[in-house]
Amino acid sequence: MINSKKNSIYIVEDEPDIRETLAYNLTQEGFVVSEFADAESCLHQLNQKKPDLIILDLMLPGMSGLDLCKNVRSDRDLNQLSIIMLTAKGEEVDRIVGFELGADDYVTKPFSVRELILRVKVILKKQGEVLEDHDSITFGPISLNPNAHEVLVNDDEVILTALEFKLLKHLIQRKGRVQTRDQLLEDVWGYSSEVTTRTVDTHIKRLREKLGQVGNFIQTIRGVGYRLNSQS
Repeated sequence: MINSKKNSIYIVEDEPDIRETLAYNLTQEGFVVSEFADAESCLHQLNQKKPDLIILDLMLPGMSGLDLCKNVRSDRDLNQLSIIMLTAKGEEVDRIVGFELGADDYVTKPFSVRELILRVKVILKKQGEVLEDHDSITFGPISLNPNAHEVLVNDDEVILTALEFKLLKHLIQRKGRVQTRDQLLEDVWGYSSEVTTRTVDTHIKRLREKLGQVGNFIQTIRGVGYRLNSQS
C-alpha cells in the first residue's frame, strides 16, 4: 500500500492480457483501478469522475491515445491529470510527440510491471508534494499559487499541466542557477528516466510557449541545461 489514501488510476489498453495484469498488480499495491479497452469509454468516464493518473496506450481502436491525451490537456477541468503513455513503438519521434502533447512519462512495450508501478508512485508522490505546498511564489510578472494550482503572468491566468507547473516552480525556486537536464529529470520527474533528456527539452518548449514573452526568461545554457533569469 502506498498510503492511507487510495489513489485512483484509469488504465486505457486494448490488449486484455496487459490491461488485466496491470490492473491486478496495481490493485495489489492499494490503488483503485478502472479498466477501459478504448479511449471513447475512458473519455466518457472522465466527464463523470477524474482519477489521479491515467495509464494510456498510444495505439487504440477508434480514438488514439494521442487524441485522448490532446482532449485531456485541452480541457480546463482535466488538464492537471498525470498521464503515462504505453506503446509498442520505440522510435524517439513517437516519444517526443507524446511529450509534446503533454504526457508525463512514456514507457515502451515490453516493459517491467514493477518498474511501471514505481513510476506511478513517483509521479503521484510528486503530485502530492505540489498539493501540500501552500506558499505562493512570485518571479517578476509570474505568480504561482500551489494551493490553487494557479499561474498568473501579468495578472492573466496561464493554464499548465501538473508537470509543467512543477517544472516552472522548480526553475523559479532556483532562479539564476543553471539546472542540468539530468538534475531536472531527477528533481522534477523524480528519477533518471530511460527516455532521453529530450523529455526535458520538449517540456521546456511547451512551457515557454504557454508563458509567451515571459518564456524568454528561461534561458538555454548550451550543452548544459536551463536557467531562469530575469534578463530575457
